[in-house]
Amino acid sequence: MSNVKLPFPLPVQQYARCVDTSRRPADHIGDWPELGHVYPVQVRRNVRTGQPQVHVLGFYAEQPYGAFARHRFEPVAQVWLN
Repeated sequence: MSNVKLPFPLPVQQYARCVDTSRRPADHIGDWPELGHVYPVQVRRNVRTGQPQVHVLGFYAEQPYGAFARHRFEPVAQVWLN
């Protein structure tokens, strides 16, 4: 067994395709994904609920928050960075 420790979070870039653009909140201020487009993303857990959320890299959002529910995206690729 190797003593090499992997960094956390892992050095990967994730990409996901938007599959659901419905029910945009009326108070949402900022960028909204377009159906069928592929975006660089990070999946992180919500601090309060513990549920995974998708953060689209490069998107701007003021409110309610710059994260999207996972059901709105499907994973497409994961590229290892080194």
